Amino acid sequence: MKKNPYSLLFGKEPKQIISRSTQSIEIIESFSEEPVMQQIYMITGLRGSGKTVFMTEISEELRNNDEWVVVDLNSSSDLMNDLAAALASENPLAIIFKNAKINLSFFGFGLEVKGSVPITNIQVAITKMLESLKKHGKKVLVCIDEVMSNEHMKTFAGAFQIFVRQELPIFLLMTGLYENINNLQNEKNLTFLYRAPKVELKPLNLGAITNNYMKNFDINEEQAVAMANLTRGYSFAFQVLGYFTWKCDGDYEAALPDFRLYLEDYVYEKVWSEMSEGDKRLAYGIAKSEDGKAKNIKDILDMRDNEYSPYRDRLIKKGIVVSKSHGYVSFTLPLFEQYVLRNYYD
Repeated sequence: MKKNPYSLLFGKEPKQIISRSTQSIEIIESFSEEPVMQQIYMITGLRGSGKTVFMTEISEELRNNDEWVVVDLNSSSDLMNDLAAALASENPLAIIFKNAKINLSFFGFGLEVKGSVPITNIQVAITKMLESLKKHGKKVLVCIDEVMSNEHMKTFAGAFQIFVRQELPIFLLMTGLYENINNLQNEKNLTFLYRAPKVELKPLNLGAITNNYMKNFDINEEQAVAMANLTRGYSFAFQVLGYFTWKCDGDYEAALPDFRLYLEDYVYEKVWSEMSEGDKRLAYGIAKSEDGKAKNIKDILDMRDNEYSPYRDRLIKKGIVVSKSHGYVSFTLPLFEQYVLRNYYD
């Protein structure tokens, strides 16, 4: 029996993926061009929209290039110390640092260099390490998944700004929810992040999802299109529907109860808990309306324009709602209307 090709795990790259090649090529080319014009990208999107998988695709592509050194960091730990330790732990790089007489013994990692005074400031240490790598034609890509606006992240972002100003070969990819990215950008000493480009992960291509389902299941094109439309291009829904359809021997209609329940338990409950009361109220109006027309939604909620617009914009930025045509909105999440109607209490 063949193994289920779809995955229910967050963050881990599944066997079946729909590539976002246009966006990934843009980032890789931007990082690789000379002279360097951009050294940071922020990847935003809903939970389950594929942020981690997208970042992993890019990092693996660059990891296969000898010119690049890729370092994965955790935003909840000491990013500066972890970066220096990760670089020093790579044997080829350690040799470069030793030959450059960079003594890192003070920090408890790296070989002691005789005749060289130990460096006692971590930012100075990283600066010297990057200067050495630059002379050897190396570039460092730092990947941080699910960033948070904490002291470690603020310290690292401030240092990164200095590294960029010094024209050092360090690049940064960060993923995060809209709120967390926005909080980090609002730090008064990190205004440079406002200029950093954001990659907002949009829904996957429905045609590509259709082709994938046709390849993996014994179904016709009409059935595959119906399956793809059910996902609305939401990356995690693509995996979940595929996973349970596989368990149901290709019968996607039999998989729908498990599909709905899994999305609600592992995504929608968390999304709903993070929405404000105003967000939830507007979501209820969208769910109650038959066509998603702004006028009808406002009539249902007895809501004025100056109340409607801020919450609509918030839900769009969060990735929960999309406006495909003027004056209309709809949910990006499949079956989310049903969840809202069952869970909203005025």
